[in-house]
Amino acid sequence: MPQAAFWLIFSEFCFASMGAGIKSLDGALPNEMTVFLRNVLGALILLPWLWARSGAGLGLATRVWRWHLLRSLAGLAAMYCFFYALANIDLAQAVILKMTAPLFIPLVAWAWLAESVPWRVRVAIVIGFVGVGMIVRPSLGLDPIMLIALGGGLFAAVAKVTVRHLSATEPGTRTVSWFAIIGTVASVIPAVLVWRWPDSTAWLWVLMIAVSATLGQLAMTRAYGLAPAGRVAPFSYASVIFATAYGWLFWGERIDLFDVLGALLIFTAGVLIAHRVRRVPPLVQNEV
Repeated sequence: MPQAAFWLIFSEFCFASMGAGIKSLDGALPNEMTVFLRNVLGALILLPWLWARSGAGLGLATRVWRWHLLRSLAGLAAMYCFFYALANIDLAQAVILKMTAPLFIPLVAWAWLAESVPWRVRVAIVIGFVGVGMIVRPSLGLDPIMLIALGGGLFAAVAKVTVRHLSATEPGTRTVSWFAIIGTVASVIPAVLVWRWPDSTAWLWVLMIAVSATLGQLAMTRAYGLAPAGRVAPFSYASVIFATAYGWLFWGERIDLFDVLGALLIFTAGVLIAHRVRRVPPLVQNEV
């Protein structure tokens, strides 16, 4: 358990560092380019690892390519939403809203696959969305960027439910390989339409983003391989602490009492749901 907790906390540190890298670009690159370059560099970093586990063909042969396509496009949409939010609102708020995906998963599974939602999960969902309301605060006027971040949570939930369906017949490495390929190819055209060559500083930030995201994904895989998901899931919220620290140190961002209370409610709901809902295999559950 201590090793699993360490790896998951390290994973969340990597994801928070990725968010700090995106924010540090400070508009130097359009969102479409950031997503594309993260996918390309991430795929190149993962390639030796995937090759070692699956062979030269990367284990791509499949009869359910439509499901891989849906999973990949939903994951890519979540990435566009999250990256845009990370660049345009406070880092901690963006990361907190990213953690809403578990709230949407039971709802997506109910609406799409007609899965029943236990009453305890329903209560947890209500608790979680009360927390979301405390962060978004619609009574003060809806911030469209926060809604985009929530949309990222919804798209991530669709991707995770799709992965759960795929996991019945497909190995995790195959799903990762397809996501790397489809995510890269599908993000080419949006990037080309707004392309401008990054300067040396932007390249360094992009490389940091790709390395941090990839290390985070691998560390998460290691963590969930060492302990049951339900036991280590609470540590996945450590990214909020790291994001808050980054935001305060480098951008002078401060979270208020409503943000703290909202994050605690989302955390509580996520932990309750993690113990009640069948989880996505760890290798393929991250959308960044």
